Amino acid sequence: MTEEQIKEENAEIARRYRDLLLNTYRNLNEDDKKLIRRAFDLAVDAHQHQRRKSGEPYIYHPIAVAKIIADEIGLGATSIAAALMHDVVEDTEYTLEDMEAMFGKKIAKIIDGLTKISVLNNQELSIQSENFRKLLLTLSEDVRVILVKIADRLHNMRTLDAMPQHKQLKIASETVFIYAPLAHRMGLYNIKSELEDLSLKYTQPENYADIKKKLKESAEDRKRYIQKFSDSISDRLDEEGLEYQIKGRSKSIHSINRKMQTQGVSFDQVYDKFAIRIIYRSDKKNEKFIAWKIYSIVTDIYKPNPSRLRDWITQPKPTGYESLHITVMGDDGKWVEVQIRSERMDEIAEKGIAAHYKYKENYKVEDSKVDEWISQVREILENQDIQDTTEFIDNFKLNLYTKEIYVFTPMGELISLPRGASSLDFAYAIHTNIGDTCLGAKVNGKLYPLSHELRSGDQVEIITSKNQQPKLDWLDYVTTSRAKSKIKAALNAEKRQSAEEGKEILERKLRHLRLTANEKTINNMVSFFNERTSQDLFYHVLTGKISNADIKRFAEKNSGVVGFINRFRSKSIGKSKEDYVMPPSGKLDLIVFGDEEKKLDYTLANCCNPIPGDKVFGFVTVNRGIKVHKLTCPNAIELQVNYAYRVQKAKWVDSSQITFRTEIIIKGIDRMGLVKDITDVLSNNLNIDMKSINFSSEDGIFNGNILVSVANKSHLDSVMQRLKNVEGVTKINRKQD
Repeated sequence: MTEEQIKEENAEIARRYRDLLLNTYRNLNEDDKKLIRRAFDLAVDAHQHQRRKSGEPYIYHPIAVAKIIADEIGLGATSIAAALMHDVVEDTEYTLEDMEAMFGKKIAKIIDGLTKISVLNNQELSIQSENFRKLLLTLSEDVRVILVKIADRLHNMRTLDAMPQHKQLKIASETVFIYAPLAHRMGLYNIKSELEDLSLKYTQPENYADIKKKLKESAEDRKRYIQKFSDSISDRLDEEGLEYQIKGRSKSIHSINRKMQTQGVSFDQVYDKFAIRIIYRSDKKNEKFIAWKIYSIVTDIYKPNPSRLRDWITQPKPTGYESLHITVMGDDGKWVEVQIRSERMDEIAEKGIAAHYKYKENYKVEDSKVDEWISQVREILENQDIQDTTEFIDNFKLNLYTKEIYVFTPMGELISLPRGASSLDFAYAIHTNIGDTCLGAKVNGKLYPLSHELRSGDQVEIITSKNQQPKLDWLDYVTTSRAKSKIKAALNAEKRQSAEEGKEILERKLRHLRLTANEKTINNMVSFFNERTSQDLFYHVLTGKISNADIKRFAEKNSGVVGFINRFRSKSIGKSKEDYVMPPSGKLDLIVFGDEEKKLDYTLANCCNPIPGDKVFGFVTVNRGIKVHKLTCPNAIELQVNYAYRVQKAKWVDSSQITFRTEIIIKGIDRMGLVKDITDVLSNNLNIDMKSINFSSEDGIFNGNILVSVANKSHLDSVMQRLKNVEGVTKINRKQD
């Protein structure tokens, strides 16, 4: 670089630093300003020789992350300094000890947490459940670690264009899978929406571009509509002497895309593409009174939809979010969502948990919600009895996004639970011992079983017995991570005790068959019986699921490596050898996967180079999709034994002969002969195979589900287009997986 270029870059770095402090400088004391300056100087020095993929100086990234922390999340000097230095320990020669010596334990601890997360992300594997669990454990140490990491991911997503496509897909998928739900649970709704939109940009680029274009084209119409709507209520608000502002905001691209796909509608048919927000000024004492006054004014002018009222002021969300949401019928027959909130509520809605802690000293009602959730997260994460870590991720994500219901204890205490929660979930929400000894529940004074699904407003009294203990089928009754983890912990404790008895029984039986119950034999038995762990093996011996005849069969077939390979070939990858027999003739040019013979993207493994007709299996890699190996591949045994959950049944087929099953959902206005017309179209014109058909009608509206086999998507599109033309059919779409 020339001296002039270096001078220009240094000037740009200084400009970005000033911009970082533009909105926060007046709120910082002298010590805060010195701390941030020292962090900035160290980061500039540490990263001076590093460049981003775009070619820009690397220091641009930590400055941008710190600006997100300062302006969009609203954290203070400690977090801003940590954000400036968040990559220093990972990417430079500075150590964690250096950080602690120069900036103290608090900042060093945050940087340590961020470094651990980065190490996990850089491993040659996706964010698997155990790593995700470790990532979230940082939340129990200092929630700022997660907030800085969310800011780091947001800036990476904003600059993802510079990355190669395979990296874009991995990072975008990881973002929508992990970081958007976390941002949602931290109350960072704007950031959550932006992360989802940016992820969609790389995972479904055509959908993203199409919706973005249509939103831009309709922007002026929306602006005029919002202005007209605002003008109609401003006079009334002014008469009441209220200080307020009215804003209009479009729904996110991701949200619109999700509605289009789940509801099977076009862009124009998504009616609530924007919301109007009324933000008023008030002291804490009068916040609720003014909110309902504004509600009364709006509903005097526009007719409300009673079923769409959401009162999160009386009962805030667990994230601390407070707002009053109503949906009213606006001009031109359009439904409009109106959000009513104070300036304080709006700041919490915009900046989430950071604003929540800002108000913590003055307001004690809402902070218990977030603190309670973090305590629950910590309890779940630190539960050492979690074995199925993939299920852990699913449960945790479900609890991040799920909607809440509110139920009462006999003493009138309000308990928040996810929608779909049962009496048993409620029992575990009260206390582990109450859950473990729960017999049933009285809901609104009436006796119900443990599986009874609760509704908002229910008053619940749990009936317990000291003789009761958790049972395996209880896992079918609960939805919360807390209840599931507690039930599994109790079952595992009992199972461990039983497994010890089973181990003694197995050792005796093996001695009788002249086999030694050493580690190798036990591991071979675990594989032979498709058990997850040796503990499962011992337990099933005790319960009789693995019989004497089964153990004898193992002894006979377990005659060294050859026996093991034969079992692997005939049993582990597929159900039987016959599953892989190829048709005697035809062009074998396509591999399909699973019992449903799905068509998926794949590549052939270089280690064994399968050719058409070979017996094969699929292996789901971390970054390179599905790799197809021969059943006799030298790596087959290792892959099956160590990564069985990533192995997929596969076989070669003739692509010209294969068909695919899919379900078509039809809705419309019922009439005489409608079903006949639909079946005639399918039977006479389209040459397709109907597997099942089901129609129901209520109040003149029909709903139909048709399971068909089609050759490909073009064939399906043709089918759906013909059905759409049938008189009375108003909506038709393919059921999403």
